[in-house]
Amino acid sequence: MRLQFPSGVAGAGSRTRRPEPGPVAQPRGFLEKKMAIPRLRHAVRTLFEVPAALRRLSRACSTFHAFTDVLRLPKRQMTKLVFPLRELERQLTPDSRLDLHVKIFDPSLEDISKAEAVFTATSRNRISYLSSAVRLDHAPALPSPEGHTKKMNFFKVGKYFTLVDMPGYGYRAPEDFVDMVETYLKERRNLMRTFLLVDSVVGIQKTDGIAIEMCEEFALPYVMVLTKIDKSSKGHLLKQVLQIQKFVDRETQGCFPQLFPVSSVTYSGIHLLRCFIANITGNLKTDGL
Repeated sequence: MRLQFPSGVAGAGSRTRRPEPGPVAQPRGFLEKKMAIPRLRHAVRTLFEVPAALRRLSRACSTFHAFTDVLRLPKRQMTKLVFPLRELERQLTPDSRLDLHVKIFDPSLEDISKAEAVFTATSRNRISYLSSAVRLDHAPALPSPEGHTKKMNFFKVGKYFTLVDMPGYGYRAPEDFVDMVETYLKERRNLMRTFLLVDSVVGIQKTDGIAIEMCEEFALPYVMVLTKIDKSSKGHLLKQVLQIQKFVDRETQGCFPQLFPVSSVTYSGIHLLRCFIANITGNLKTDGL
């Protein structure tokens, strides 16, 4: 499946059919006005929340939930956690490093640190569950702007945006998947971005193609997030990333050119993805895009 970005962001460093960088327009996708993200396959919360039990693990398996903890790490380990594509890039010969678009979105550590405030729950920045909807006509009326999921779940992230966790596709999709998801994508006018979660261990599967074709057909801006990067060896992960990058470059038009590899176990790539979200929703201006 293809990920699509808002029209003002998708074009950076992309082919001629991709829009040029500019202000984030009112895009179509899974980002609700100030943003909604679908978790087409996995629980979105795995991207933004860290179970308390994981924080009790050893340093080697730590999720590094707080970015202040990440900044205290040795430079090589910090880079691996914050910029996983850079780490993979080290394994390539100089001539082949251009195959990974690691500089499309390249914020500073200061920008990433600022973005953490958007995703940190406080008394003034509440992150709360709003409602669920079986179909679009059941969706909650939001003020403007604003594993195996059976419904669309709406989460309000402070004053910044609303995140929409959407049901999966393929053989485990709910019976009313078409009525629910396709209609939402075509008609939800306050959507900003769609994020497609692809298992980096197995790569793009036929079921992913359903979501990709949907985003392409509806001309939605989307982003590809590669999950479970902790499950593979460096060699296998690099092979998968290069194959998926080639697919994005050759087969898609609305997909943001840079991939976002992440792990909900080690927290690798999560801080960068958060910063990207804060940026495209207009909540953080960076020089990285």
